[in-house]
Amino acid sequence: MNAPAAPAFKPLRPLDEVLSELLAYARPLDGQPWASESVSTLEADGRVLAEEVLSPLQVPPHDNSAMDGYALRCADVAAEGAVLPVSQRIAAGAVPQPLQPGTAARIFTGAPIPPGADAVLMQEDCEALSDAAGAPQVRFKVLPRPGLAIRRAGEDVALGRAVLSAGQRLHPASLGLAASVGRASLSVARRPRVALFSTGDELVMPGEVAPEQLPAGAIYNSNRFFLRALLLRMGCEVSDLGIVPDDLAATQRTLAEAAQGHDLILTSGGVSVGEEDHVKPAVQALGELHLWQLAIKPGKPFAYGRVAQSHFVGLPGNPVSSFITFLLLVRPFLLRLQGVQDVAPKPVALPAHFVWGKADKRREFLRVWRNPQGGLDLFANQGSGVLTSAVWGDGVVDNAPCTRIAHGDLVPFISFAELLA
Repeated sequence: MNAPAAPAFKPLRPLDEVLSELLAYARPLDGQPWASESVSTLEADGRVLAEEVLSPLQVPPHDNSAMDGYALRCADVAAEGAVLPVSQRIAAGAVPQPLQPGTAARIFTGAPIPPGADAVLMQEDCEALSDAAGAPQVRFKVLPRPGLAIRRAGEDVALGRAVLSAGQRLHPASLGLAASVGRASLSVARRPRVALFSTGDELVMPGEVAPEQLPAGAIYNSNRFFLRALLLRMGCEVSDLGIVPDDLAATQRTLAEAAQGHDLILTSGGVSVGEEDHVKPAVQALGELHLWQLAIKPGKPFAYGRVAQSHFVGLPGNPVSSFITFLLLVRPFLLRLQGVQDVAPKPVALPAHFVWGKADKRREFLRVWRNPQGGLDLFANQGSGVLTSAVWGDGVVDNAPCTRIAHGDLVPFISFAELLA
């Protein structure tokens, strides 16, 4: 009797190759160039803009003062110590009179520059005086120069200029800029609808069983908590379908339910080739599946497929593997679904304050902490199940395959702050 054939193992695939293939599947939501909705500018933080925003006005609308001080003609102040009478007082929102020759105007930050003035001298360089009749005067302690402390009309935004671009993810400064050109609402990409569930009979939800009563082999479901939080940070609408038991029929039922009304089904665990890993056959029975073995550490098994009209992504079950593969693959996929084109993180070169002598064949993402000296410290335990490394660290070193790191080497650092924004 012949021995059973050994399973065929697929070669590990480079991360960039898999990401490129994955993003090719990320078509616009609802098959439209922009599946959009209008929202209040006040509520648009984190959303992806679905329109180009053109300015119907110039910002600032007129030349204005950059500080509190005195508006003047430079020709009227020929030397330090010159004294001029103050002919008017101009507050923000006021309409100034033309500046009379040989006089100055008291002016405040943001106030319009009076016609005829060509500089503003800040009040710290001036001395307020009065003449014999009590009329206000000002002594200039330094010589002004033309254009000093004047913000020119349109220097921030020109009339008709595109101030925000379609496909741009909005942040607080973006909202302020939109408001500065009069936009009370914005057209943004629809939020991706994501169904989330975990698989595994060993999983227990916190609060259901006390730690001292946890059965042998059971673990608390940590992935569900950070994956849901990550999805919400990405602007998704999340349907949490809980924990699915290690059963093929139950997995198929949950997948079929999740495919109704969701753009993406996201799971953690169950995408390996073990006898109790039912996600793979369940997805294959209902749709199609690509199972990729990634040449990265942590994180190796990663699955993409379709169930009905929904995308499917299966993450590894180990917490750090699941966390890292979400940031490296799912995050850019969700951004691209919403129309964002630039989805790659931007590493910065920082010195390693550690030694890494393990030249692994896989591309490694080492959890590190940016220390007060401007270098990077390494978390001692880089295991794929050690979630404390992702809490202690504030980013990862993107270490190329077969690469050792010596103390002081410049290494590419990717901040969690950027990946979690």
